[in-house]
Amino acid sequence: MNRDISIRPAVSGDIAAITAIYEDEVLNGTATYELVPPGIAEMERRFETLVNARYPYIVGEAADGAILGYAYAGPYRPRPAYNWMVENAIYLAREARGQGLGSRLLEDLIARCEALGFRQMVAVIGGSDNLGSIGVHRRLGFAEIGVMKATGLKFGRWIDTVLMQRPLGEAGRTIPDADEFPGTIGR
Repeated sequence: MNRDISIRPAVSGDIAAITAIYEDEVLNGTATYELVPPGIAEMERRFETLVNARYPYIVGEAADGAILGYAYAGPYRPRPAYNWMVENAIYLAREARGQGLGSRLLEDLIARCEALGFRQMVAVIGGSDNLGSIGVHRRLGFAEIGVMKATGLKFGRWIDTVLMQRPLGEAGRTIPDADEFPGTIGR
């Protein structure tokens, strides 16, 4: 990247920048199937829900303090059998795309999820033509596990959803102790 970027846990003060990055994707991209951008209060609620449940939520911050991207992991599904599986999300400011920040955020997020004891990570990628996101996930050990055709209707066209998965830590080789579940959502 052409600027020094540090990766750190997100804080409440980052929500305005996070909201702006997400709003741009809602209005102009297919990485999310939301059609109306949520406001700062809703984004703060979503952030607090994940952080209070001990899921990692991180930002990429430039030396000048600008937030250029963010990533988080959250529960894949609410049923307890899925407790050890997380779904990731990564969003970048337009000016930060194609410079390696997505890889850095995902690499850091994977390490944090492994340290917490999660066993699987899934990426639910909007658009089979979203080659940047698919490539970043593939480079960091994700395998494509399926494509759901024409699942999202946005911008007057149908969009596929690409599913990718990566094992974390012990993955499926051992049974974790239920008392060691790292999150609180789904309990």
